[in-house]
Amino acid sequence: MLHLKKNDTVKVITGKDKGKTGKVLKLDPSARKAIVQGINFATRHLRKKRQDQEGGIMHREAAISVSNLAVVCKGCGRTTRVGFEALSDGSKSRFCKKCKEVL
Repeated sequence: MLHLKKNDTVKVITGKDKGKTGKVLKLDPSARKAIVQGINFATRHLRKKRQDQEGGIMHREAAISVSNLAVVCKGCGRTTRVGFEALSDGSKSRFCKKCKEVL
């Protein structure tokens, strides 16, 4: 089970984009990777395929390992580890381990 969910605010803790924050757009739990808005841009060279289409260089977000991301708590505003607790109805909830607020 991943500590991230879609629309979480995360901060990059290692790599070329260290220190940047962004919102999780997409998760791939089997590969343990996430696509984060504004983080880890990859360059793609596109060839003109049709007369009306334009070729050139396109920049887009590439997947980044979830081990390089830390969740930013909305309550305390700091990066934090995520705790899990079972509720009485059988579902799980996530909480900030620093301020104990539900994420």
